[in-house]
Amino acid sequence: MSPRWEPNPHIRRGRSVVYTLHAHLVFTPKYRRGPFTDEILRRCEEVMRDVCTDFGAELREFNGERDHVHLLVHYPPKVAISRLVGSLKGVSARRLRQEFPGHIRKYLWGEHFWSPSYFAASSGGAPLAVIKEYIDNQKRPGRGQQRKTVHPRGSEQR
Repeated sequence: MSPRWEPNPHIRRGRSVVYTLHAHLVFTPKYRRGPFTDEILRRCEEVMRDVCTDFGAELREFNGERDHVHLLVHYPPKVAISRLVGSLKGVSARRLRQEFPGHIRKYLWGEHFWSPSYFAASSGGAPLAVIKEYIDNQKRPGRGQQRKTVHPRGSEQR
């Protein structure tokens, strides 16, 4: 660890990578019916936390309402979000149907629990405008001067 850097518990390290990747995920049950109770949400969080651990990821936050759940997942670069989502939805659907069959059957029928779609957004880190400016202001070899950039507030700088 370089003495220039302050240790940051949110930054994880692998053999050849340093990363901090977060995804905000939202899942809805099939037909957006409202099967979730506090007890079911607690169990769903436990199951999803275990699945994340199996992937080398960490479930940082979890909450939900009657008809959807929100997750904030910190994951390694080797994990494909689509595979993680598939496992999160598949394992949780199977376990929740096994553990709460009577209640779930009132709201959902057939073999499906989750809607096949989901919302995923990268989150954390600096805003895009700041990152774009940082990249634009890099000193490219062979360039006599930096390019003129327009800051988010509209003022020009060199």
